[in-house]
Amino acid sequence: MNRVHGKVVLVTGGALGIGRATCERLAQEGAKVAVTDVLVREGMDLAEAIGGSFWRLDVSDEAEVKRVVDDVVARWGRLDAIVNNAGIAGANKPTHEITEEEWDRVQAVNVKGVFFCTKHAVPWLKAAGGGSVVNVSSIYGIVSAPDIPPYHASKGAVRTMSKTDALIYAPDKIRVNSVHPGFIWTPLVEGFLTEAGLETDEGRKGLDARHPLGHVGEPDDIAWGIVYLVSDESKFVTGAELVIDGGYTCR
Repeated sequence: MNRVHGKVVLVTGGALGIGRATCERLAQEGAKVAVTDVLVREGMDLAEAIGGSFWRLDVSDEAEVKRVVDDVVARWGRLDAIVNNAGIAGANKPTHEITEEEWDRVQAVNVKGVFFCTKHAVPWLKAAGGGSVVNVSSIYGIVSAPDIPPYHASKGAVRTMSKTDALIYAPDKIRVNSVHPGFIWTPLVEGFLTEAGLETDEGRKGLDARHPLGHVGEPDDIAWGIVYLVSDESKFVTGAELVIDGGYTCR
């Protein structure tokens, strides 16, 4: 119950799915959790349930990112970790059919959002004497597939950004790591199946079969990995790729 006791942690995209589970587990383990999302009602309800605080945050807006990060520090006096989880899937079309607007929208959230949040968290992490940045990438930051090109590109970027920042900020005792989920049963994945024209049960069976363990993951499978990277248990871990994928990338 005390793995991250007293740590102040900001989670982006915290209202649903992996973000929600991460907020719940961090709070369970003693953290003060700043739930941030563009989904206001869901985020406020979660923050109330876990004893945290909620801020509306569009991670693609740098001014808003700075304001929220500074407000979190004003609320609790410090920042010990940030979990860059907010992300969107984007257009599922072949590369030659994707518009510039569709491409840029995904990069704005998935890549610039990580950049903005890290940029404005780092000064406060330095002030705290160190901390942890956890960037949620994907199995598709390691391998790829013949679909959603903007998403795959964005998650590859997050993987490499994490390693670069791990090197830059190691002297400041700021650890930066990426997490690579396989298919996790979340609203984002359900929406992906719907857009593909698949019935939920049929689509889930297909996703189950892609994983050697025989099933997709649950949000808590990822949340506990993030708790580890936020905690001092991972004090010697930086620049790492924590793959939680049921064996997907072993193939």
